[in-house]
Amino acid sequence: MGILEKISEIEKEIARTQKNKATEYHLGLLKAKLAKYRSQLLEPSKKGGDKGEGFDVLKSGDARVALIGFPSVGKSTLLSTLTHTHSEAASYEFTTLTCIPGVIEYRGANIQLLDLPGIIEGAAQGKGRGRQVIAVARTADLVLMMLDATKPYVHRQLLEKELESVGIRLNKPKPNIYFKVKKGGGLSFNSTCQLTKVDEKMVQMILHEYKIFNAEVLFREDASADDLIDVILANRVYLPCLYVYNKIDQISIQEVDRIARQPHSVVKIETPFLAAVESTLGDRYTPNVENIYKITIKFILETLIEGYEAAGKPTT
Repeated sequence: MGILEKISEIEKEIARTQKNKATEYHLGLLKAKLAKYRSQLLEPSKKGGDKGEGFDVLKSGDARVALIGFPSVGKSTLLSTLTHTHSEAASYEFTTLTCIPGVIEYRGANIQLLDLPGIIEGAAQGKGRGRQVIAVARTADLVLMMLDATKPYVHRQLLEKELESVGIRLNKPKPNIYFKVKKGGGLSFNSTCQLTKVDEKMVQMILHEYKIFNAEVLFREDASADDLIDVILANRVYLPCLYVYNKIDQISIQEVDRIARQPHSVVKIETPFLAAVESTLGDRYTPNVENIYKITIKFILETLIEGYEAAGKPTT
């Protein structure tokens, strides 16, 4: 049985297992196995090749932003608007087949934007050009997720699931868990707070799944089994994410208002829709194309700064 088949079998078992006190250890072990197999998908292929034209883009500027979304959601148009870089746009899927770079110059900051090919469901397992897209996303300082406002939550959940499965954590801090493998002495387990999601037995079971029998583990927060697995694997990336919703002229103004109030979210207003939005919702939304450009950049910069501060990086 190959890795993908093993992943599929474990996912099915997790889905059909009821979550309760009696199954929590079994589920914790399944999650550890699932993360281990998914981590193997991130390892470079020994066969080599298949890098994909346009995906090896030199990182430049003060920060890198990866544009991610389903095919034909408007990423290329946004890149062209923000950076004046030509990226092919059309109404059919998979217009962008390579990674198209552009640069925003704003108040002395140079921000590199990468228009990546559209992700499809199953990208993490290699469908489409998913692995190449995700590999580039891991090098970004911020993910700008472009979403269709007519399917905002379904598409968002699918994309987050694809990124989550390959170790990309969005708008989430690193777990505050100290972990160190030792040469002997067994497991040293401690916590500075009350733990409600794991206990010493579960921690030991997870460590044994990774063939770790001697380690020091200190929980400084009420973290979960998933958080511990992330710390053990040490190949996770924690990125700020900005959600940009397009095609809002196809939904009600009330729905636009609800979407725009979601955390880390901004709506991209098309010109024919501006009058209705402005008359109904006032100055909470941008009144012209120039301001759309400015507010999107403003949100990008603010999200980048928040991400740097959370990671303890300098912002000046």
